[in-house]
Amino acid sequence: MEWDAGDLNRLGRDTPMRILLIHPNYHSGGAEIAGRWPPAWVAYLAGALKKAGHSDVRFIDAMTDDIADDKLREKIRNANPDIVGSTAITPSIYTAQRLLKIAKDINPKIVTVLGGVHPTFMYRQVLAEAPWIDAIVRGEGEEILVNLVDAIAAGTWPGSRGAIKGIAYIDDGKVVATPAAPTVKDLDSITPDWSVLDWPKYIYTPLNCRVAIPNMARGCPFTCSFCSQWKFWRDYRIRDPKKVVDEIAALKRDHDVGFFILADEEPTINRKKFIAFCEELIRREVNILWGINTRVTDILRDEEVLPLYRKAGLIHVSLGTEAAAQLKLDLFNKETTVAQNKRAVELLRNAGIVVEAQFIVGLENETAETLEETYRMACDWNPDLANWAMYTPWPFSDLFKELGDKVEVFDYEKYNFVTPIMKPNAMERGELLDRVMNNYRRFYFKKALFSYPWAGSGARRRYLLGCLKAFLKAGFERKFYDLGKVDYWGPQSRKKVDFRFDKTRKRPEETEVEWQVTHNRKRKPEVIQAMAMHGGREQLDDADEFSGKERANGAPVDAAHATPCGCGTQQMNGDGEPRVVFTQGGRPAPTPSR
Repeated sequence: MEWDAGDLNRLGRDTPMRILLIHPNYHSGGAEIAGRWPPAWVAYLAGALKKAGHSDVRFIDAMTDDIADDKLREKIRNANPDIVGSTAITPSIYTAQRLLKIAKDINPKIVTVLGGVHPTFMYRQVLAEAPWIDAIVRGEGEEILVNLVDAIAAGTWPGSRGAIKGIAYIDDGKVVATPAAPTVKDLDSITPDWSVLDWPKYIYTPLNCRVAIPNMARGCPFTCSFCSQWKFWRDYRIRDPKKVVDEIAALKRDHDVGFFILADEEPTINRKKFIAFCEELIRREVNILWGINTRVTDILRDEEVLPLYRKAGLIHVSLGTEAAAQLKLDLFNKETTVAQNKRAVELLRNAGIVVEAQFIVGLENETAETLEETYRMACDWNPDLANWAMYTPWPFSDLFKELGDKVEVFDYEKYNFVTPIMKPNAMERGELLDRVMNNYRRFYFKKALFSYPWAGSGARRRYLLGCLKAFLKAGFERKFYDLGKVDYWGPQSRKKVDFRFDKTRKRPEETEVEWQVTHNRKRKPEVIQAMAMHGGREQLDDADEFSGKERANGAPVDAAHATPCGCGTQQMNGDGEPRVVFTQGGRPAPTPSR
């Protein structure tokens, strides 16, 4: 697409750029059953754009408003934008591609831009499938998008594309990727514009209040082969705890936010700063409830300060736990891990914190016995909440490549943690889903009758009853686990379940995936094996230092492959999706599934 002189003059600095950001209308029966989540990516990008002088930034949340394509077409036409930008995690990639096609059909001179974790690594495949996308932003978008918009506003686009770091585009039929842009070193310099969101829409069902998803850090010091977080953010950076509290206090004051979830995959990794964050919340009497996703080992480490965390408002902790199919491989490791999991749950409950246990299911060696074992574990450990998420290998992860032909489904729309991407050797996918639902039915039936109504008084009891309400609502509407979409009505229908995989989607060629990513933290070769869940061999005491203390309970590599850091089943991405929710392990849920 070429722009003539008249177009470029209209896009000059004298006329504010009309920038339209759109969150794709993708739904699954995961994180969203707990409420409507504010897409934080748009606040961070809008803040960066406005700070750079681009004041006309508008937003359409097609997901929250469930806007159909025809209605979205009308909204884009009425906005008459110069630029349309969107984001995509893996399951929403097709929806994002389609909405940018709508924009380009309305006006071929609209500059279409796509960012997010999936296109960052799959840009060759994305551009081959959606050549109407003018540019893909690779990596965190604040500085890259500003540079891109500056070029368009200055009238040098598209000729200057090659000078903008961190983008990919098609030039003369070939995909071009410019050198990677540097990461944002000072996270405290980023000022999100939360006012761009229509806050009354974003309600957390368990508490019936507005919810926000700020972050305290970006990146991860670990380089696990199953994970996308360290690949996307590239290096680990943490904010000043006081600045984070400033942001949370402003969200409460200006937008009436009553609950927040830290978007970090593991906010407790830096113990010193996490404690400082809690102490600052207490000192300033912010008085707000919040949740996190973290590791069992961090809870065991922090036993003495858990009352401080609760005093600071921490009400919900989602813990990653082992997949039984992997635990079965090593009896010694299994017994050690089970004891630690049970102890962590006990410590959190004793501190008055609602605890959720996350289980990954659906690996190739899953059986009826291993699924039953996860249920027995849940009963034995007695967490307040339990979640069974389908194992989902990201198509740009090293693990995906290692699995090879064992991955048979390439319909990314189904990579949502509620659809069985992997087929166990010992059962069909319909049976796997049925047995997972059987675990849910039994666990929550007991909780509803014998636990939640008698869970004491105060915030913890209200929270649990609110979670039960959200479960019942999602079940009644048949949105939970996408059951309505796959025609599951109970055990009698397990052989008739239809996941509606698009079989025309094929495995990406290795040349279509950006496998190599430079991780900016230096480490000894042996600690590259650092496995997050139970076997994290590193512990951050400060933002730039490892403590040098090794965990005594290092998990074997195979077990760690099965379970993400804190069981974070949502992609780490620029969307600010929740990494912890009471039903689906994501911004967080990560993941998915916004």
